[in-house]
Amino acid sequence: MEKKKIIVGATGASGLPILISCLQIIQEASEYESCLIMSDSARITLAHETEYSVEEVEAYADCVFSPEEIGAGPASGSYKTTGMLIVPCSMKTIAGIHSGYADNLILRAADVTIKEQRTLVLAARETPLSPIHLRNLQELAMIPGVRIIPPMMTFYHRPDGIEDMVYHIAAKLLEPFGIEAMNYRRWQGL
Repeated sequence: MEKKKIIVGATGASGLPILISCLQIIQEASEYESCLIMSDSARITLAHETEYSVEEVEAYADCVFSPEEIGAGPASGSYKTTGMLIVPCSMKTIAGIHSGYADNLILRAADVTIKEQRTLVLAARETPLSPIHLRNLQELAMIPGVRIIPPMMTFYHRPDGIEDMVYHIAAKLLEPFGIEAMNYRRWQGL
């Protein structure tokens, strides 16, 4: 059985623990595989925010591409994927996607995902949001298949700590692809 492929991009915004959780959840989902593209800035942020090495994070992915590999599979619409997740997604990357400025593999893969009308999930990271950020996000949200899911804290699932919050956000980011995370606690009502 051919697995459903999700391209996972990571940029230099804060939130690399969420990336790791997403890759772990995809790895647990037997029908799915991940293709990771980490920007140079994401690698720097990873070292600042976690104890993981780049190699340890890449080990969670089924395949890894460099952002400079502009001719790699994800740069073409004929490369079969379920879609793409960018986590965390910087406002620089949002601006690049918004304008169609595909000068690296993350931006090109996002551009291809939009043109092929596949699911594109953007874990947009910034606060406060400027009018420029809001305009870019609003216009991207109007494109069929594009989902803006900022990694916001939630408390209704009664998290025991930061790891529970990270897992919950990762599960929400992967839900649009059809992945049901094992320990995802949904709202059940009052």
